[in-house]
Amino acid sequence: MTALTASFADRTVLRVGYGALQLERLHDRRDEAIQLLRHAVELGVDHVDTAEFYGFGFVNAVIREALRPEDGVLVVTKVGADPNPGGRLPLRLAQRPEQLHASVEDNLRSLGVDRLPVVNLRRLDTGPGLRPEGDQVVGLDDQLAVMTALRDEGKIGAIGLSSVTLDGLRRALPAGIACVQNAYSLVSRDDEDMLQLCAAEGIAWVPFFPLGGAFPGLPKVTEEPVVHAVAESLGVAPSQVGLAWLLHHAPNVLLIPGTADAAHLEANLAAGKITIDAETLATLDAIESRSNDVPIG
Repeated sequence: MTALTASFADRTVLRVGYGALQLERLHDRRDEAIQLLRHAVELGVDHVDTAEFYGFGFVNAVIREALRPEDGVLVVTKVGADPNPGGRLPLRLAQRPEQLHASVEDNLRSLGVDRLPVVNLRRLDTGPGLRPEGDQVVGLDDQLAVMTALRDEGKIGAIGLSSVTLDGLRRALPAGIACVQNAYSLVSRDDEDMLQLCAAEGIAWVPFFPLGGAFPGLPKVTEEPVVHAVAESLGVAPSQVGLAWLLHHAPNVLLIPGTADAAHLEANLAAGKITIDAETLATLDAIESRSNDVPIG
């Protein structure tokens, strides 16, 4: 069995946390959203990932109401985009230094705190998703300067990076990086070298799309016959195999699968206790990796 906990931002957290994006599906059932988050905490979740642009502030509001200081939950947020109600996409890029500063202030206000323990800078240099254009093309050094200043002010505890390249991570290391969030899964391992660099540097690797692409045309873990065969042999769901593989693959991997369903939440957390032997792990490792570096929008 893999270790159930790992170090993150000077804390020890359960390796399977909760990505709060899916709470926006409960926008018209606020009490259910609060109950689901409380249930996650009762199950031991102590790492929650969020952003002001999730549900146009709804998700942060739920977190503020549901979580209590005594819960000891590490709430990680992100900047680099802002809510865009009524737009073709539900968010707009906000990469300029003054926008990053404003986004930090927005998260502080909506979460009702005076310090954000970890803030991810969403760079959008790689992986599926939008690409910056025009005045949204901003140098990493300029962005790190404002993030570091906010950390020095005490408004940020630690800095993370998201959708960053290997070169970008290397350039950012002197600033002190706590985590990297990139698209990564059993079927899309483009960033293997970056994961290994993070492991060597003591940086948490927190993959989004841990079961493959959420966009059409991108590979999915649960469509692999080998994954289904392993799941049947272990008596678990294919999605649980995909999550368990990530935890076995490297000790610095932390997961933040999201859901709006209590049973699905419990299944995700149970994946942290699945044991995969060396032979089975090798079989899964042999699955072909396909690129997910696809611009969207």
